[in-house]
Formats: sequence, structure tokens, C-alpha cells
Amino acid sequence: VLNEESVEESLREIRRVLLEADVNYRLVQDFLGSVKEKATGKEVIKSVSPGQMMVKIVYDELVEMLGGSSKPLSLLPGQLTVIMLCGLQGSGKTTTAGKIARRFKNDGRKPMLVAADIYRPAAAEQLETLAGQLDLPAFSSPDTEKGVAGIIKDALIEANSRGLDTVLIDTAGRLQIDRVMMDELIQIKKAVNPQEILLVVDGMTGQEAVNIAESFHRELDLTGLVLTKLDGDARGGAALSIYGVTKVPIKLIGVGEGLDALEVFHPDRMVSRLLQMGDIVSLVERAEERMDTEEAGRLEKKMLSQGDMDLEDFLSSISQMQKVGSMESLLRMIPGVSGKILKTLNLDP
Repeated sequence: VLNEESVEESLREIRRVLLEADVNYRLVQDFLGSVKEKATGKEVIKSVSPGQMMVKIVYDELVEMLGGSSKPLSLLPGQLTVIMLCGLQGSGKTTTAGKIARRFKNDGRKPMLVAADIYRPAAAEQLETLAGQLDLPAFSSPDTEKGVAGIIKDALIEANSRGLDTVLIDTAGRLQIDRVMMDELIQIKKAVNPQEILLVVDGMTGQEAVNIAESFHRELDLTGLVLTKLDGDARGGAALSIYGVTKVPIKLIGVGEGLDALEVFHPDRMVSRLLQMGDIVSLVERAEERMDTEEAGRLEKKMLSQGDMDLEDFLSSISQMQKVGSMESLLRMIPGVSGKILKTLNLDP
């Protein structure tokens, strides 16, 4: 049986891990109280140790705290789906629009990117460049007198006339939340009634991400979140904090700068990373998606038949690894690799 003393000892380590990951302090306290209540007095199964039993209880509670399971984007079958992206400047909103568009294209949909930022210089050009890289249509208008809502309505007419099925609206960001910004976003929401309103949040901002998400959710009734920049030091504390406070589901996560660096959010995998248990499933999926299977097959065949490799083969292997991600982001997915150890290593100079 798990006694109170052994539970308290385990919870001290869990508290440290969660606070290091920048999880909201109040949430940590509530979470630990819930775990203590469920764990104390629980009978330990003969085949596992008390420590393993505690890990299982903590793991299950954290997964539940993040929503339990992945939540897909709401897409209308047979008619135009409108997705509105909002967020502060620097959160990666425009790039995320491109990443989502790429994902839709690979899934067989016909997306169009819409530049609804009429304030930031070169905002439309940035979106058009992304669309060009993806060989997808983009819509922008020099006629700012129509207002943002008018421009977006024109974009929807254009999308319908071209037989497209998805429109991604890249709205204007601000350096900080202000009333003018929110009023414009509310106006867009009323004008086009989007199926999804996604807030793009920088995963490295920690506790500030919670305040940002709360402000946007209060005004717009968000349908989902996209957490970006989760390939570096951010281990998911922002994810726990945001969902714990707002209950808005995290639908996607950005794990790098490339247009292919976007993943569906899986609470169980995020918890594995958070508890330093690794995330082998995501590592395999990322490798399958980004690596050149033909080139990998050629190298494998050569190694098996000849037993050696030349410098060209070595360069090809390194290039394949770089496509999967930085060395640090890959090591974070390996079970048992501590974040403290990674900080002492200069892996990606």
C-alpha cells in the first residue's frame, strides 16, 4: 500500500519537475493535492514497485489535465471551411498559417492563405512567399478602405469561385493586447463565422502565455490553441498552464522553423516529455515524414552489401538527420535524457 510518507517523497520530485517546466504554481498545488488524495492508501500491484505505481498515477493525472486525447480541427465536408488565426507579433502566426496549409494540402484538401494584416509592412508579401513555396493560392488586397472584414469577404468569394475548400485567415498581430486589436478580431468573427478560431502562442513565454490565452478566449471564445517553439527549452509547462486555466484544447504544436515542423498535439506524448520519459512515437513519426526513404534505403543497401560508406554517404546521412530536427530536440525525445544534462552540452552551436 502507498503510505503518506512515500507519496509525499515522490510528490516533492514531481513538484520540482513541474515548476522547472514553468507550470502555473496554483495549478501545481491543485494537481499535487489531487494526486496525493488518489495515491495515498492505494494498493500496489505485485508486479510493480511503489515508485512505478506513483509514476503511473501522476502520468494519468497529467494526461487528463491536458485534455485526455488529441482534438482534431473542425473541417466541414463538402463546403468551405474558414479558419481564423490570431495572436501577438512574434508568436509565429504567419508561419503557422503556412504550416497548417501545407498539412491540409498533403491531406488532399485545397487551402488558400488570406493576408488580413493591413498594418505590418510586408505582411502580405511574407504570406505570398510562403504560399509560393507551397504552390498554393494566396489572397491579399491593396484596397485597405474596404476594411479587414471586407477584404476577407472578397477572399471567400474568390475561394468559392476557384473551387477551394479551406481558407486560412492570417489576422494582424500586435506587440501587446489592445482594445483596437480585439475589436477588429471580433468584427472578423462576426463577418465570416469561422469554424475554427485558433490562438497561436509562443511556448517559450511561460506564464505570460496563460494571460494572453485568457484575454483572447474571453473576447473571442477560442476553439483551439497552437503552441509554437516547442523544439527548444520549452518542455510543455505552457501547455499544462494554458489548458489548466482556460480549458481551450491545444490542437497543434510547432516544433521547428521549417514548414513541415508542425505536429498534432497528443497529451500523453507531451506528458512523457515533461516527465523526461521520452517520446519515441513522435520521434519515429517525425523521421518517417521528413526523411527521404529512397535515399535511406540506398544507404542501407550499400552498407549491407559493401560494409562501408564514403564521405558523400556520410554527408547524406547527416543531411537526413538535420531534416528530422536539431540534436537537442531529438535527444529530448529519448527516455531518461535529463534537461539539466542537455543544458551543459553545446549540441547545436
